[in-house]
Amino acid sequence: MNGRQQAVFARAAEERRAVLIGYFPAGFPSVEGSVRVMAAMVRGGVDLLEVGLPYSDPLMDGPVIQAAAERALREGATTDDVVRVVSRLTELDAVPLVMSYWNPIERFGLERFATQLADAGGVGVITPDLTPEEAGDWIAVTDACEIGRTFLVAPSSTDARIERVSRATSGFLYAASTMGVTGVRTQVSDAAPTLVERARAITDLPIGVGLGVSTEQQAASVAAYADGVIVGSAFVRAVQEAGDITAAEYAVEALSAELARGVRT
Repeated sequence: MNGRQQAVFARAAEERRAVLIGYFPAGFPSVEGSVRVMAAMVRGGVDLLEVGLPYSDPLMDGPVIQAAAERALREGATTDDVVRVVSRLTELDAVPLVMSYWNPIERFGLERFATQLADAGGVGVITPDLTPEEAGDWIAVTDACEIGRTFLVAPSSTDARIERVSRATSGFLYAASTMGVTGVRTQVSDAAPTLVERARAITDLPIGVGLGVSTEQQAASVAAYADGVIVGSAFVRAVQEAGDITAAEYAVEALSAELARGVRT
């Protein structure tokens, strides 16, 4: 695991709490606006930032994140902009990683992407649609650049599959708490604790749970058994409902503070 990412999980473990991981797409509502929003998320208590790389065919994203990604693409957001956003956040002492589907990374160039991301201060990459079997070149370049790799497991994953994914992962293990697309839910799937328990029997990697968390109570529930609580759609929706960028900053900072209380409960 990248040293800065490892330090985030180590510090949270010392404090006997989970890491709060916040997702937000670069370029929404603009490139500069996304930097301001993510900086506000960190001020509120987000420990680790997932900087989303907008993509035109987001298989796992629900309507909230899809709409934000489409807006970012209409505004002209590029992979170079994502790297610049990571660099700006690093300058603000945030700890950013990138969440991206595989196609944009492959088009950009694996070595070029990993090298530029590392130079910008990025600590890792989450690739939800890349399997370990297809990741040989990616494993080589990320190892060379010393950035973490995060792959996903799901409730349907067999123990053998969890072991295979864990061996290919060098960041945290992403446990999707439900089958299907992302989005705010009234409750987090009951399958999540069982999935984390199964994964803990197989790997010592930190385990983050995502897909559905939006409230302090949900964050506290997930933090009781996971090392990381991942929140995305709730932050994006807060910005979509805000009247302007200043209101958006206030909204996401307040939401971050609420969720940060949850992971500390």
